[in-house]
Amino acid sequence: MTRILALETGNLKLETHCVQSDRRIVNIALIGFMGTGKTSVGRLVAEQLRFDYLDTDEMIQARTSRTIAQIFKSDGEETFRALEEKVVEEISARTKTVIATGGGLPASPKNLASLKTHALVVCLWAPPEKIWERVKNQSHRPLLHDSDPQKKIRELLAAREPFYKQADVLLNTELRSLREVAQQVIHQFRLEAVQ
Repeated sequence: MTRILALETGNLKLETHCVQSDRRIVNIALIGFMGTGKTSVGRLVAEQLRFDYLDTDEMIQARTSRTIAQIFKSDGEETFRALEEKVVEEISARTKTVIATGGGLPASPKNLASLKTHALVVCLWAPPEKIWERVKNQSHRPLLHDSDPQKKIRELLAAREPFYKQADVLLNTELRSLREVAQQVIHQFRLEAVQ
């Protein structure tokens, strides 16, 4: 049994779900919407566990020598999602790695299924208002280049929520410090990891 920590604003709700016993959990994959803390939490977790840290967006940018915004603008979202899929396939062979994913990556069932073959999938969650507060001054977020970015956040979050809820662990980051979230991720990983 895996304890799933589903935190709603102000409330703590513990649920139990079974993680398939045939899974070999040797990595941690952080999924969730932009601005939920995947990069910051991922770096803290990797440092504390002495794991490697990978960010799928950073990997794509390094390989293409372009920013995510440039890829979206010149080639479109479909091309970017294909690049994500290739990266996800590659990282499936890794061990002792914390993987921070792009916000839309788990919306592909193939990507989510691949992550679940080797990683404890942890979704970091925050309400739309908190996300907007965290990202409103960041110009590198291509999906926010919209006439009503707050509406866009709500729409994307609603569309992606069913995929995010397929994570092994759901953590609300709204009221917790980055360090507290990192400690919870580590705790959940230690409960499930292959020893």
